Amino acid sequence: MTATLAPPVRIGKAAVWALGLLALATGALESVVTPTLPLLQRELDMSPAEGALLSIVLLITGALITPVAGKLGDRYGGKRVLIRLMAVVSAGGLVSALAPNLPVLLLGQVLQGAMVGALPLSFIVVRKHLPAGDSKVAIGTVSGLFVGGGMAGTLSAGPVAEGLSRHWMFALPTLAVIGATLLVNTLMPQDPPGRSDDAGVDWPGLGLMSGTLVTLMLVLALAPDIASQPLVLGALIAVLAAFVTGWVAVERRAASPMVDLRMLARPAVWKSCVLTFVICVGTSVPVYLVPQLFAVSEDAYGFGASATEIGFFLLPGAVAASLAGPIGGIGARRFGSRAVVTAGIVIMVAALLALAAVHTEVWHLVIGKMMIALANGLCVTAMVTSTATSVDQGDTGIATSLVLVTRVIGFAVGVQVSGALLTAATPSGSDVPAESAFVTGFLIAGAVTALSLLVARTMSKGVKE
Repeated sequence: MTATLAPPVRIGKAAVWALGLLALATGALESVVTPTLPLLQRELDMSPAEGALLSIVLLITGALITPVAGKLGDRYGGKRVLIRLMAVVSAGGLVSALAPNLPVLLLGQVLQGAMVGALPLSFIVVRKHLPAGDSKVAIGTVSGLFVGGGMAGTLSAGPVAEGLSRHWMFALPTLAVIGATLLVNTLMPQDPPGRSDDAGVDWPGLGLMSGTLVTLMLVLALAPDIASQPLVLGALIAVLAAFVTGWVAVERRAASPMVDLRMLARPAVWKSCVLTFVICVGTSVPVYLVPQLFAVSEDAYGFGASATEIGFFLLPGAVAASLAGPIGGIGARRFGSRAVVTAGIVIMVAALLALAAVHTEVWHLVIGKMMIALANGLCVTAMVTSTATSVDQGDTGIATSLVLVTRVIGFAVGVQVSGALLTAATPSGSDVPAESAFVTGFLIAGAVTALSLLVARTMSKGVKE
């Protein structure tokens, strides 16, 4: 006979708010690098390409950890896995806070990347302990506080780094994460484990995908410096090809693959992945280039902005990104996913081309970055909605995980290409790249994003009657 598990204990508002405080703290810790990247580059003597690598390594780790964390949370219980995951995040935050150089800081960011899996685990916990209606409210609260934490981190990172030090910039939100984790551990009851998945976690696929992403980032980061050494570059490309080949072979044979490549054969899924990749490349270029342009000296062609000022200038974009989700959801329901994606692409292309042509005033960059953030949010929301509703309910997680992985790869490629452009355009003995590198980056991003219209026009309208 099958043993009957006791129903999970219903949680109160205090436990939900503890999860919300944890989301707030992790959102703040995740967002501190972007506004202070120019400051970190100066203090740690990083090239633009190395700075680009620092800005994306957390997301890469997150893309790898999230599907594994979700599967382990379903199997062993969301709270149990969440607490252990946040222990890794806390260790990463402390490593980042104490880092004396770039390699140690990169290690800290790799460990911090585990935080990306925290939100799905929080949702698992909430859904197990609350009825459907209450769980939706709780999930909305936790998600909103995560976005709010990102805005708080964007605004506070600069003043803390300049008033105290870059070390405290990581230490303060890490201490908040530790406190919130202890609160969750105290207030949140254990949730019962779900059914055991006999297939287990696809560890070979995870390892090969990790190698693929790391090698790809190394190729893009080192390309400007090793162009004169074609054998080194060729060796890295050969290693990348070997990782990709091995990963594809393993995923095709795995009983429970990390990424089900067979799903890519479905038109709705591969179109969403192509669009996600291209749009995220277009979005990531200004995400990296705009703060760099703010920081360029006024004696050259920039604005000489401090880390505090850069955080303030980036805030409208963060607000636009937070509003884009609900706007995109409403638009997709009323006009269809294709209309929302097309509108988002047009807005993004216009903003990128405008930045390439005009970037001599602060408000040019603020408005351009805000429009790009809004357009990206519209597109991603509509594509996730389209993907989730175009497959069977049982395939929703697999299909949306493909979009997630593609999103991270697109973002990483765009940032690394931007860093490589600035590195290649920086004269020897100078730390100021040629202005033409920024123009080239915005133009390339605009052209690549415009090409996605060819795919967007073949999407189904996706209007729900």
